[in-house]
Amino acid sequence: MSGLTHLDETGSARMVDVGAKSVTARQAVARGRIAMSSEAAAAIRAGSVRKGDVLAVARVAGIMAAKKTSDLIPLCHPLPLSKVEIDLVLDDEGVTATVTAATAGQTGVEMEALTAVSVTLLTVYDMAKALDTCMTIGDIHLLSKTGGKSGDWHA
Repeated sequence: MSGLTHLDETGSARMVDVGAKSVTARQAVARGRIAMSSEAAAAIRAGSVRKGDVLAVARVAGIMAAKKTSDLIPLCHPLPLSKVEIDLVLDDEGVTATVTAATAGQTGVEMEALTAVSVTLLTVYDMAKALDTCMTIGDIHLLSKTGGKSGDWHA
């Protein structure tokens, strides 16, 4: 119909058939940020948020989200992830989350990395919302991807 990969010849949505693609090592790195008041950031740093260890819970939530990406994004393939690493940097104005996701497969892990960043930051919001209802999540983007037919890409 239009040459779009997620539409069949009649215009219906479909999951792309990746069966003929070679299995290659693939990795994606994504980043995002949640901005917050200095008071909220200080409470996270001090470990005094009433719900518990904000960064530990957010990290686990992000890993779980990466593993569930195909359940959340309708046309994503379920992937056997070999790595999901979440780096959280807390400063006086918020938290920056950087996620590295990897697999050996026939399709990339960009969506898994982006989903993990999103859920990690949403979890920070949920854990700290009593301290700052004006937190802002943003700048979620892909930093790089490696592997596959189209090769490596870096922002």
